[in-house]
Amino acid sequence: QVQLVESGGGLVQAGGSLRLSCAASGRTLSSYAMGWFRQAPGKERVFVSAISRNGGWTLYADSVKGRFTISRDNAKNTVYLQMNSLKPEDTAVYYCAAGNSPTFRSGPYRYWGQGTQVTVSS
Repeated sequence: QVQLVESGGGLVQAGGSLRLSCAASGRTLSSYAMGWFRQAPGKERVFVSAISRNGGWTLYADSVKGRFTISRDNAKNTVYLQMNSLKPEDTAVYYCAAGNSPTFRSGPYRYWGQGTQVTVSS
C-alpha cells in the first residue's frame, strides 16, 4: 500500500511555470512506475506523463511534450512534474498515480493521489 499526496498547484498566468510534487508514504516509491494525469472541468481524466521505476524512461502526451518534464527522486520518495510555458488549456486537477508500468492508460495504475488544482489565466 502506498499513499500519494500532490502539491504545488496554484494560479499562474499563461507562459508561466509550476512544479508539481507527488510525495509517497507507505511502501517505497521505487517499487512503482509513476504517472501524472489531469482532469479539466466536464472532461475525462487524461494522461500527461509517466516515468519508469528508475527514471530512465519517460513518456509524454503530445499536448505537453517539450513543455513538461517528469522526474523522480526515489531517495525522497517524490515524483515531480515541471510545467513550463503553461497555457489556459492546461487548467485542470492534476493527479499522480503509482503502478507496475509507465503507461498512458489509467487502468494499470493502482494508487492515486487526491489531486492538485492548476489554473492558468490568459
